[in-house]
Amino acid sequence: MPRRFFQRYMPKPDTLKRQRSLRFIAPLIADPRLWQLTRRSVANAFSVGLFCAMLPIPCQMVVAAIGARFSRCNLALAVGLVWITNPLTMPLFFYGNYWIGTFFLDTPVREAPSRLSTQWLTEQMHNIMPALLLGSLVSALVLAVIANIAVRLIWRWHVSHHWKRRRQKRRQRRARIEAEFDD
Repeated sequence: MPRRFFQRYMPKPDTLKRQRSLRFIAPLIADPRLWQLTRRSVANAFSVGLFCAMLPIPCQMVVAAIGARFSRCNLALAVGLVWITNPLTMPLFFYGNYWIGTFFLDTPVREAPSRLSTQWLTEQMHNIMPALLLGSLVSALVLAVIANIAVRLIWRWHVSHHWKRRRQKRRQRRARIEAEFDD
């Protein structure tokens, strides 16, 4: 089930290779190891994708693709999970990361003005950036580790549950066959 669930929603490598805009990464897309759906590759993809999603950097998807290549995890999942921090959710995540950073640096949280502007943001960037970076790294590491462990445990539970159901069905089938022979 976990493998089938992910296969249902993942893009096909052949489809991606034919797109003109992705030709420059065709060798990366062509690597079959980056499309495997195993417990290890999916768990590591969750770690890479969520780690990159928490970083306040541009081109998070490129960083996730490079991370997927080096950790040999599922490329599509790693890149897709970066979109957890999309333009709508990014301010919430990054404010949370900033708050975590101020906690670890033991600095006060700067209050945003009533009217947020780019001028205020550029003036305060040198004060905000250390806390934002530290908080982002801490939350990225914690989220990556928790996601990896959770995916491995859920995958293992699902496989174990499937084996138990299969064993139970086999016992019921044997009992039915034995009952037919006893009659």
